[in-house]
Amino acid sequence: MTLSMLAILGTPEIIIIAIVVLVLFGARKVPELMKGVGTGIREFKKASREVHEEISRAAEEPPQVPAPQPRKPADTVSQGGGHA
Repeated sequence: MTLSMLAILGTPEIIIIAIVVLVLFGARKVPELMKGVGTGIREFKKASREVHEEISRAAEEPPQVPAPQPRKPADTVSQGGGHA
């Protein structure tokens, strides 16, 4: 969610959302639901942090230049007629 999306949610909207969640899931299921949401957010932040660290590490490393490959010698067998 972006900050602009959160900015449009005021207190009345949050209360209405909470009431709808209570009606749909019941008071006993809400803690389990919120625990699952919290776990999902935590996993997402962890994965995001790992990707960010990997990108930072790759940006700090010097670029890898591949070593030049040795060239194969050309065939020395002549194609064509011989000298007489």
